[in-house]
Amino acid sequence: MMKFLSFENIILFHEKIVKETGGSAGIRDRGLVESALNRAFMTYDGKDLYPNITEKIAVIAHSLISNHGFIDGNKRIGVAVMVILLKMNSIKVSYTQQELIDLGLKIAEGLMREKDILVWINEHIEY
Repeated sequence: MMKFLSFENIILFHEKIVKETGGSAGIRDRGLVESALNRAFMTYDGKDLYPNITEKIAVIAHSLISNHGFIDGNKRIGVAVMVILLKMNSIKVSYTQQELIDLGLKIAEGLMREKDILVWINEHIEY
């Protein structure tokens, strides 16, 4: 069972990130943030579209960045939530700060989709 962050926790975390790193706080569209979080748990014909935890985390990261649900800091919250969810679910990854920045930028530019994020996660898992 995947450990997950609530919508409220994501909002609080976003506020903290913006306060510490700059930018504008606030939600541009609550529905887009909720959609980003819920997308990972979609099913079709009774089967999960994203059956494993790392797939779900990749989809959440992609959706938080791509949906632009926040006024500012969408890349930061998307990448940060990905890292937190990996830690919460005991998936250890090794990365540099620059790798996280590059990941967020590439997702925002449309150069990385969910499958690419999943590859990135798998390449950074510590065994």
